[in-house]
Amino acid sequence: MFDVLKTLSGLVKSRKPSPRQNASGSPRRPEVSPKKKQQDVQSVAPAFIPLPDTESQRAVAQAKAKEIILEARDEALRLRRETEEELHRKSEGIDRREGALDEREKHVIRGEEEMKARLGEIEKIRQEELSKLEHVAHLTREEAKEIILGDIRSKLTEDIAKEIREAQARAHEESEVKAREILVDAMRHGATDYVAEYTVSVVKIKDEDVKGRIIGKEGRNIRAFETATGVDVDLDEEGIIRLSSFDPVRREIARVALERLMRDGRVQPGRIEEVVEIVKKEIDRIIFEEGQKLAHGVGVYNLPAPIVALLGRFKYRFSYGQNMIAHTLEETKIGIALAGEVGADVNVVRLGCLLHDIGKVITDQEGSHVELGVQLLKKYAMPAKVIDCVAQHHEDSPFSSVDAVLVYIADAISGSRPGARYENYEEYIKRLTDLEDIAKTKNGVKEVYAFQAGRELRVIVDPGKIDDATATILSTEIKEEIEQKLTFPGQIKVTVVRELRVTEIAK
Repeated sequence: MFDVLKTLSGLVKSRKPSPRQNASGSPRRPEVSPKKKQQDVQSVAPAFIPLPDTESQRAVAQAKAKEIILEARDEALRLRRETEEELHRKSEGIDRREGALDEREKHVIRGEEEMKARLGEIEKIRQEELSKLEHVAHLTREEAKEIILGDIRSKLTEDIAKEIREAQARAHEESEVKAREILVDAMRHGATDYVAEYTVSVVKIKDEDVKGRIIGKEGRNIRAFETATGVDVDLDEEGIIRLSSFDPVRREIARVALERLMRDGRVQPGRIEEVVEIVKKEIDRIIFEEGQKLAHGVGVYNLPAPIVALLGRFKYRFSYGQNMIAHTLEETKIGIALAGEVGADVNVVRLGCLLHDIGKVITDQEGSHVELGVQLLKKYAMPAKVIDCVAQHHEDSPFSSVDAVLVYIADAISGSRPGARYENYEEYIKRLTDLEDIAKTKNGVKEVYAFQAGRELRVIVDPGKIDDATATILSTEIKEEIEQKLTFPGQIKVTVVRELRVTEIAK
């Protein structure tokens, strides 16, 4: 509004008389007759209405402009006054609120101070009361507390003992069920689809003429074959050639080499040695690959190469008809599952299960497979806990950890489950009987016992007939006769016991 009024005023002030106006501001007009004037007005009337241009009209316009300006100023003053009043009212409201907040803060501070004072008084009264109680009871606060707690404990002892007995009975019942579930689940995890590969020690032939080529002139070929392979060749049975050796790897090398020689047709000493050497290299490679496959199959890596090679020998080794690779793979999976269930060290159990029977494929040293396995693992600085698992998996020494117990359990589960081993019972009994009969034929022998499934023979002699020196000779004779007459896996320990007992009765 102020801008409009200012513009309007400026227009009025800046208006100047045109050249056609006289000194008073009115325009100069020519003298026209009244008649002519009337005609002119009538002729232009329809086109426009001329604005009045007299002094009085300009004065009226200026007066109106001043009036508008004054009204605008009044309006501006009124608005300013109302704005100032509104700001004043708001300022007063803010001041009132600030005053109320200050008052409230002071009230809160006074309340806090009063509360602290009351708490101090309450604590003082409490201490005074405690002092009075201690003085009256002749007891300190701690002594009174102990008396009260003792009374409570004595009242609850019977209830606690009852709860403990019930909890123990409940835990025992639940542990039986849980143990069965753990074992079943472990056996389920240990189930393997590995099909045992049985090393055949019998080679079939199409005609008997093949045997003549294998024997050679004056037996040269068969002697060269036996020397190169380290096996005994039996040609007595019709239609087959039987290979005999305590070392399953040698027997496998001999079988493969013999089959290749028969297919080739060139059976002569030089060719025999060449084929046997080629087959040895191939079998060594296969053995190492099988060892890696077994170790990686149970999650074990970076084992020393000699240990991996020995694990590969499990491919050609059987225990009561159970292939050693199948047994080890299954037993290790069971052990890992059991260790995970009971919270044992899974890595220790894993290695213990994998290596527990590694002594069975060490044929160039004497000792039980447990002793040979422990010696081998110590040689390659395996962890002590793993060595303990191997040393204790047949309970040859007391269990030193739960890991060793789990290895023992996993081995027992894998070996004793139905279908795992199938050795003929009659043949088993016959082998034990033959062992005992060899020793019983010796002079001075009183009793003979075969232990550990025929792996140990204990001979008890008459101390009156056999002295210490003769007992040593007797053990050697029995050992040599067993080696000559019997075929057996692993080793047989012969122990001769000479014990002198003298009994007297006092009357």
